[in-house]
Amino acid sequence: MSIKSDNRHLYLQVIDRLKQDIATGVYKEKEKLPSEFDLAKQLGVSRATLREALRILEEENVIIRRHGVGTFVNVKPLFTSGIEQLNSVTAMIKQAGMIPGTIFLRSSTQGPTEEDIRRFSCSTSEEIFVMERVRTANGEPVVYCIDKVPERILPETFSHTEESIFRILDEEANRKITYAVAQIEPIGYHEKISPILECDPETALLVLKQMHFDEMDEPILFSVNYFKADKFSFHVLRKRI
Repeated sequence: MSIKSDNRHLYLQVIDRLKQDIATGVYKEKEKLPSEFDLAKQLGVSRATLREALRILEEENVIIRRHGVGTFVNVKPLFTSGIEQLNSVTAMIKQAGMIPGTIFLRSSTQGPTEEDIRRFSCSTSEEIFVMERVRTANGEPVVYCIDKVPERILPETFSHTEESIFRILDEEANRKITYAVAQIEPIGYHEKISPILECDPETALLVLKQMHFDEMDEPILFSVNYFKADKFSFHVLRKRI
């Protein structure tokens, strides 16, 4: 199983071999890799070379190292999207070739908080519609969604059974979302949301907060989406100016 067969740096050969072994199923998702001693021996390289390869693989999210436990193969994200692309959760799931679904949790109409007044530039007398749902892909829970919309914007025909709020606002309320201001941050295990999404204790969440605006630059939808970090991957396209 020695990989000393070309002129590249050994750690690059180790990276390629481990990626190949993962791709071909030698090591499966969430499977623990052999110890550094055993793996270095199998590959015919020093432990220092192996550690450098593992460091890079961890940076690339191919593996995850848990202190005192071992090194494991990371789960490959099912969904990937450029954060500069404004897609609904429904569209992201469909683009991955999976069937989107919705588990309705609760909804209410309430007076605006101070943050709502600031976000929507609304008065204290306006009502805010709040809905919490779990979005599924082929029946598996993958996103926990909290959506806020000024009640005056929603059509009278609105039903929480509808999957895409984007579609409702566009086709029924005649309010087309054209852009959003987004903030994304990783968090660890969430006592309320992680169990609902059936997360393992070590599975992180990606929290995407977005204020959506229509063609008249009016804020019409604020959303907080908790994505399972082992299922979703977001990237940003940056251009030099």
